[in-house]
Amino acid sequence: MTDTPRTVLATGGSRGIGLACARAFAAGGHRVAVTFSSTPVDEPGVLAVKCDVSDPDQIDSAVTTVEEQLGPVEVLLANAGITRDGLLVRMADADFTDVLDTNLTATWRLAKRTLPQMMKARWGRVITVSSVGAYVGAPGQSNYAASKAGLIGLTRSIAREYGPRGVTANVIAPGPIETDMLATMPEDRREAMTASIPVGRIGDPDDVAAAALFLASEAAGFVTGAVLPVDGGIGMGH
Repeated sequence: MTDTPRTVLATGGSRGIGLACARAFAAGGHRVAVTFSSTPVDEPGVLAVKCDVSDPDQIDSAVTTVEEQLGPVEVLLANAGITRDGLLVRMADADFTDVLDTNLTATWRLAKRTLPQMMKARWGRVITVSSVGAYVGAPGQSNYAASKAGLIGLTRSIAREYGPRGVTANVIAPGPIETDMLATMPEDRREAMTASIPVGRIGDPDDVAAAALFLASEAAGFVTGAVLPVDGGIGMGH
């Protein structure tokens, strides 16, 4: 049985995980929009909307564009994220607050903007993309780990507040995934990381897309407040 076509908005959809998710949803017959900040997206069947998610006005404008062209957002996939790595004692205030604003506060703003229509329809899916770093931490990533841990608390609060209105909210927590962020890693660190992953490989963006498709589906209607690791087992026990 095929799911009802839905309007999907994926942030950070110009590459990596966001683009893989957009392609998977489009292939599934859904109406898909992505936001991008700098790299234009030219993908068949995908509406690309330029948006700096750290700017509340741009978020409002982007969602309005999606509503006008595709209909009210029914599935929000909050994926946009940045890193500004550095040891905590040397980290500039802006490097901490910019990461939190893009990775965490923007997701709160997107949810605030899209939830009213989901409640009205009594159906909705909020999916946030966190990280295994949210619960294991990472040297030099106090800002990133804090933002990704915050997403778990935010998403579970949404699950409790809006579950009675037909809206589910879940977290995907990827481990190491083949993205631009990982491409800059030195080869020796990459080999050591791969060796520590129980399934013996780095993840693919399509692995995350498969999880997003499930959480957005009708079949996942009784799944909410969950943190779904897509990490090859590296975060087991946390």
